[in-house]
Amino acid sequence: MPVLASHRKPRTKVRTTTPAVGFTTAALASVTLLSTQSATAAPAEPKPAIEDVQKKVDELYRQAGSATQQYNRAKAASTAQRTKVDTLLSDVAKRTEKINEARRELGAFAAEQYRTGGIAPTATFFLADDPQAYFDQSRLMSRSTERQQKAVDDFRTQQAAASKKRAEAVQSLESLTETQTTLRSSKQKVQNKLTEARSLLAKLTAEEKARLAELERKKEAEAREKAKRLAARQAAEAKEREEREAAEKKAREEAAKESGGDSGSGSGSGTGTGTSPGSGTGTGTGTGTDGSYAAKAEKVLAFARAQIGKPYVWGASGPASYDCSGLTQAAWREAGVTLPRTTWDQVKVGTRVATSDLQPGDLVFFYDDISHVGIYKGDGMMIHAPKPGANVREESIYYMPIYGSVRPA
Repeated sequence: MPVLASHRKPRTKVRTTTPAVGFTTAALASVTLLSTQSATAAPAEPKPAIEDVQKKVDELYRQAGSATQQYNRAKAASTAQRTKVDTLLSDVAKRTEKINEARRELGAFAAEQYRTGGIAPTATFFLADDPQAYFDQSRLMSRSTERQQKAVDDFRTQQAAASKKRAEAVQSLESLTETQTTLRSSKQKVQNKLTEARSLLAKLTAEEKARLAELERKKEAEAREKAKRLAARQAAEAKEREEREAAEKKAREEAAKESGGDSGSGSGSGTGTGTSPGSGTGTGTGTGTDGSYAAKAEKVLAFARAQIGKPYVWGASGPASYDCSGLTQAAWREAGVTLPRTTWDQVKVGTRVATSDLQPGDLVFFYDDISHVGIYKGDGMMIHAPKPGANVREESIYYMPIYGSVRPA
């Protein structure tokens, strides 16, 4: 037995090292997994520069302005189409009533014919107690037949007219449906653009917002400097024009005096009826036209100034809020001039004028898509409803790229 006991090997205690090996393996696996994930993860997009954010926001507001004009046009068309549809439906109802009246008259004739029966005229003559009475009745029936024929003709005419108006009403209703679809689409487009712009601005830090505000101030200052230069040019041109007109007037007066001196005692009459009064009349006509426009422009600007501080709201045309074309339309209405609703249609009204020839009251349009408009007030400045989140205010016309200008009246 002792010999057998000597062949047994002592048990090796390895349980104390097993947990350490398992932990180390798990840790290595975790590190490897994390390293692999880090290596395969997409790099974070760089944050856009504040200047790029400014450009993007401005572009979104411009696009929203363009969509606003689409909305305004669709809304105006929808209103006009609805009026037309209501008028057509009312007309159809009246014509239907006339058809019913004609139908009732025809029914009365048919009932009368049924009661009298279908006896031949010859038989009626021989069976009549009084032949003269038959002839009198025959003439009466002839006139009755004429009335019946007229009733039939009227019925057919009314029926055709009603059918035509009903077809027009159906077509107008289809057009109205299409217009309302465009209206909803434009509204959604405006809201999407504004939501995207607000989302971009909301992501900015306080420091970035301060930087953006500084960029806006710089942009406004540069626009004001350009406005001052325009005002200086316009003042210089006006002075030069006045001096030229004064010189021409003096030359005309001297010529008139010389002409009057040659005629001796007739100089008084010559001076009174000669060139000078004729010239004066011509100048007066021109001044009268300019004065008429100036008087209208004064009313326009007085109204526009009274709206300063009211909020921009897309699709609004007053009196509590405005979009850009809603303000210009309302302002010129005060001067007795009716403008279309959208910038795209307002730019077609009146006479085109160069920027250097702008006068107070003129309309200045902006961007290649003509999505904005303001009222020129002089000295390179305008009054306009700028954009969502801003109020009606005075601003340089150079704050945005100019498309062109018109004189509405």
